[in-house]
Amino acid sequence: MMNSPLPIAIYYEQPNWFKPLFAELDRRGTPYVKLYAPDHFYSPEDHPEEKYSLVFNRMSPSAWNRNHGDQIFYTLGFLEHLESRGVKVLNGFKAFSSELSKAGQLVLMDKLGIAYPKARVIHRPAQAEEAVVGLRWPVVVKPNIGGSGAGVKRFDGLSQLQMAIAQDPGSADALQFGLDSTALVQEFIPAQDAHIVRVEVLNGKFLYAIKVHITGETFDLCPADICRTTTGTDLARGACAIDAPKTGITVEGYQPPPEAIRDVETIMQHSGIDIGGVEYITDSRDGQRYYYDTNALSNFVADGPNVIGFDPFVKLADWLEAEADL
Repeated sequence: MMNSPLPIAIYYEQPNWFKPLFAELDRRGTPYVKLYAPDHFYSPEDHPEEKYSLVFNRMSPSAWNRNHGDQIFYTLGFLEHLESRGVKVLNGFKAFSSELSKAGQLVLMDKLGIAYPKARVIHRPAQAEEAVVGLRWPVVVKPNIGGSGAGVKRFDGLSQLQMAIAQDPGSADALQFGLDSTALVQEFIPAQDAHIVRVEVLNGKFLYAIKVHITGETFDLCPADICRTTTGTDLARGACAIDAPKTGITVEGYQPPPEAIRDVETIMQHSGIDIGGVEYITDSRDGQRYYYDTNALSNFVADGPNVIGFDPFVKLADWLEAEADL
């Protein structure tokens, strides 16, 4: 009698985002277990290679915005433990480390010769005034460990920035530096035709892309929370990760130019990211394309069949089963 195959382990923090994946795996009868990060702990003596065919890391850097910030650096240790035991980890230690540093993402893009919005990396609010010298206004100040636009603030002139620098650190108007006390002062790029593009990869290769039509009033462009198409049609509410706010943001499927796909695949390869998304924006002033955010966590667009013509969770489940040799 053959032994039962080892299950896939899915390590996650935000439960709503992964309901479609769990539903697809349940539909297939795929053996898997949920490792819920808020409740998770491990021992260095554990032998996870005897329990799991692979571990799929779905930890989010925005967890600190949901009172789960304690799990972010914990996750690095857990991933290191898994890999030291020879466990196959999708979006493992290197990938998650890449996602946890926006500064590191820009360093990589600079090394690869891929255009990004000019930025300075600082660790104290008082440094922001000097750091902005040589940058074009407007600028944004964003936490190095971000996620879902958390903590990003826009400034249209020096006096606005100086006021924020002078705020008490506990004030809502103060600059937000996040978990590692590091932030970026970065040029704000006015979006051509008021949209950004998010390109998703699976197994390091192009899967699909979407245009996200923005309002300029929010930096939270979480694709699973955008529930209206450009034609004004509401997407299936069951496909939305949460009861998304009525931000006015809309989404549509999009085919990026080949050079953009090539850039994104290159970024992901060098970041060690198996599945995730890269966002880029085209400058309305000169038509230059800038890549500005790399995401190892992809929660996919809501209601994929109506937006991009297929269900990405089906392809994700296919890939997980192939990687687990099920």
